[in-house]
Amino acid sequence: MEAAAQEKIISVINEKFEGEIIEATMLTDFFTIIVKKEQIVDIISHLYHHPDTKFQFLTTLCGIHFPEQNQIVVMYQLHNMVTNQRLRLKIFLSADNAVTKTLTTVFAAANWMERETYDFYGVIFEGHPNLKRILNVDEMIIFPMRKEYPLEDQTREDKNDLMFGR
Repeated sequence: MEAAAQEKIISVINEKFEGEIIEATMLTDFFTIIVKKEQIVDIISHLYHHPDTKFQFLTTLCGIHFPEQNQIVVMYQLHNMVTNQRLRLKIFLSADNAVTKTLTTVFAAANWMERETYDFYGVIFEGHPNLKRILNVDEMIIFPMRKEYPLEDQTREDKNDLMFGR
């Protein structure tokens, strides 16, 4: 994405949400903006409806766990089908209180993506019409994609770790 297009997106956000942008950077050919969590749905709605941006396709909504900082990131990837521009927005939530507003009011497709993020990371999307586990059993009490859980059963005796350089 060209620098002029990046500046246009930043100015569109700042015209209504001054001071909400924490950081904006180009990461591996993907323009990424980190914003404060309180206004994320309103910012995305503004980018959806604004005539200069029209990010009207939600390609991805997922979680990322950073256990060292005790944070969970919710990452949203948007696409403008007319100009073929892509944008990544991120918000940071405390892993102890991972709560944000639902994006289903803007994108109906966010429904299953939010359910998956809840199922694997424990993020609560306030206002979601049916926030329940989508792939794991309802009785599960952990969120398996958080890095606080080991990748494999530590009590296994049927393999030799020396073969794996451990």
